[in-house]
Amino acid sequence: MFLFSSSWNIEKLFLQTPRTLKAEQLMLKSFQLEQLQKVTNNFSQDCLVGSGAFGNVYRGTFDGEGTLAIKKAHTESYTSTEDFENEIRLVSKVKHKNLVSLVGFCQGPGTKGAKILVYEYVPNGSLLDYIMGRGGRSLTWRQRVRIAIGAAKGIAHLHEGIRPSIIHRDIKPSNILVGENFEAKVSDFGLVKSGPAGDQSHVSSQIKGTPGYLDPAYCSSLQLTPFTDVYSYGVILLQLVAARPVVAKTRGHPNYHIIDWARPSLERGSINDIIDANLLMEECSMEMMLKIGQLGLKCVVKVPKERPTMTQVWQELESAFFSAENIIHKQPSNGLASLPSRSVERGSHRTKQLDCSQSSVSIDGIRLQKFYMDIDGLSFGSAKLRCLDNYTINFEDDSYDLTGTSEETNPSRNEEFKLNI
Repeated sequence: MFLFSSSWNIEKLFLQTPRTLKAEQLMLKSFQLEQLQKVTNNFSQDCLVGSGAFGNVYRGTFDGEGTLAIKKAHTESYTSTEDFENEIRLVSKVKHKNLVSLVGFCQGPGTKGAKILVYEYVPNGSLLDYIMGRGGRSLTWRQRVRIAIGAAKGIAHLHEGIRPSIIHRDIKPSNILVGENFEAKVSDFGLVKSGPAGDQSHVSSQIKGTPGYLDPAYCSSLQLTPFTDVYSYGVILLQLVAARPVVAKTRGHPNYHIIDWARPSLERGSINDIIDANLLMEECSMEMMLKIGQLGLKCVVKVPKERPTMTQVWQELESAFFSAENIIHKQPSNGLASLPSRSVERGSHRTKQLDCSQSSVSIDGIRLQKFYMDIDGLSFGSAKLRCLDNYTINFEDDSYDLTGTSEETNPSRNEEFKLNI
């Protein structure tokens, strides 16, 4: 979901535009309902790739356009035709390689008519799939860094590259899609509201977002600024390091937030206790992963204005990535965790080429015990027993009910889409 920020009155802005949408003027394609029914086999389950309270998302292949994602809203998802048209006008202006692009729309007559948005198709699922290891998916350290940089650039474009600016308000792993070349694509365009100009804050009567990623400062004050997105993004940086749910159930901690869990190690300048075990099974720049974790903490500091902007975030990440690559090329063994090659499929009983010839390995002089375990079909390959110490982790999704979090949600907007596209 996004916030429309402008000193103009939004109603006056849209009254200046003709009521009937002109696809050509918006540089969009106008689809006929019959076309969309044909390419989705009448919106069949076979073509369904995601669903939520707002509606369903289908995959369809067109002559000329190729494969696209078709987001079909429920009848009650839009309170008026104007809401749907306003969303299209806003999203049509968002053009960036790290943002999911709107290709076109289909609008039926009247309030009850079809309201469908057609987006570019993103083939490699969402970042949440990789963090949770769904289907045996995992990311190398370089892929994690590139996704972090790409997502930051996309969000920065919303904040600074568009006038009026946009605040997303629901940055989370399931809304960061992974492209064909593992580039990040920020998705879930939706809520449009008027807001102030400049660096002023927007006062919201309702808190919107996903528990676990919601900025506490926003929840307590209802003051919404771009730094609200920075907080949510900071949580994601910690998840990229640890591949851990935003809130996990642990012994003695029924709702253990990843910030509280990771902060002690990162403040000590240590990454070993929290890093994703998959990264310890292959070459990895430990310095870069530590940098990501520490930058994540900067993004979630209590006072919003003390957080970096998203432009500062991606610039800092790019600079650190460049330095890490130079160190690797000059001194391959410095700062790297190098272990025997492996292939482990999480969520499956199959393992391939897991090297168990040695009972332990050494990383930068630290001897670690290797082990393999299979728990109810969920398989782990790890070089650190401490990675699972005392943790009972829920691998469901990235929406959690946090004790003490008061959230007024809009079911038609706040429900996430499980987009495996």
